[in-house]
Amino acid sequence: MTMLKPLAFLILIVCTTFVVTECRTIQPNDANLIQQTCKKTPNYALCIQYLNSDPKAPSADVTGLALIMVNVMKNKANIAINKIHQLIGKSPPDQKATLNSCASKYNAIVVADIPSAIEALQKGNPKFAEQGANDAANEANSCENGFSGKSPLTAENNAMHDVSVITSAIVRLLL
Repeated sequence: MTMLKPLAFLILIVCTTFVVTECRTIQPNDANLIQQTCKKTPNYALCIQYLNSDPKAPSADVTGLALIMVNVMKNKANIAINKIHQLIGKSPPDQKATLNSCASKYNAIVVADIPSAIEALQKGNPKFAEQGANDAANEANSCENGFSGKSPLTAENNAMHDVSVITSAIVRLLL
């Protein structure tokens, strides 16, 4: 009986060492998942930048990475909405209608596209998440094309389009 206590203690140490060693190898594999996922998107560098800026990304699966990107979409849409509201107050009358149209498009992204993408990913139905991301990219393009001449929202529209197509590509991996 006294011989079993040291043996049990030895087994406990070996098992603990094994678990700790295995935990250390998870991080490089997770970073590899981010890299492998981003390689399948239209903008590898931007994908890496967005995902590496989120502390949850290293431990996320592909669905988690897609949800992180949907959150980036939400942030980009809110930035655009804030800028639109600033511009409406100081724009000439002929540009206000186009800015209001853009506000409507970005509100649709925040109110419809993003919530439906989140719900679809959480429920395991990525096709609707892909559709939401594609719709957001189209809304950003439509806003940009609504201006006759130079758009004051080019940077925001391009950012929204880029993050949306990256998100769509990641979601497509789940189909």
